[in-house]
Amino acid sequence: MPRSGARGGPQTRARILAVANRLFLERGYDAVTVAEIARAAGVSSVTVFNHFPRKEDLFMDRAADAADLLRAAVRDRAPGVDPLTALRQTSFRLLDTRHPLSGLAELSLPFFRTVAASPALVARARAIGAELQATLAEELEHDPDSAADPALLAAFFVAGYTAVLVETARRLLAGEPASTVQASHGVRLERLFTALRDGVTARS
Repeated sequence: MPRSGARGGPQTRARILAVANRLFLERGYDAVTVAEIARAAGVSSVTVFNHFPRKEDLFMDRAADAADLLRAAVRDRAPGVDPLTALRQTSFRLLDTRHPLSGLAELSLPFFRTVAASPALVARARAIGAELQATLAEELEHDPDSAADPALLAAFFVAGYTAVLVETARRLLAGEPASTVQASHGVRLERLFTALRDGVTARS
């Protein structure tokens, strides 16, 4: 937990994050050190690591948000709504609002460029995918109304959503208009959930 003091609270965390992202986007992730980020943010390297255990977390900072969204989709869904439908609703809500986790936010393009240029960030992105898969599988395992195999649904959903996101990133990096990519993103999401509904969650 971040400290609540002036140098360790949410404002400090937000300042560190803003400075880190600016430097990463300007110079590339691998060219920037934690010590440089700390100096520019007016804090110590220890303070940086108190908020962000890994350097990668200074850039891949939405992993916790993604985990919270998965938990909420399962736990907080309306009565009579199955987990897959809830995951679909969440995914399309991210798309419709161009949330950063959809890959369609205003800063998604420079984000994708920075990640693609750094093997460390690519590796961290893959690790985050595995962590999210485990989070979703655990939620489904403890859900009394879920008829799907928890491990299979979690694996296929996370892999499928990642594939949609990677294709969205590829097309944006290739220079396609955001509106065209957004429409394609929605089509691919629909295909994903059709496949999950007909394959992974279909009753035998």
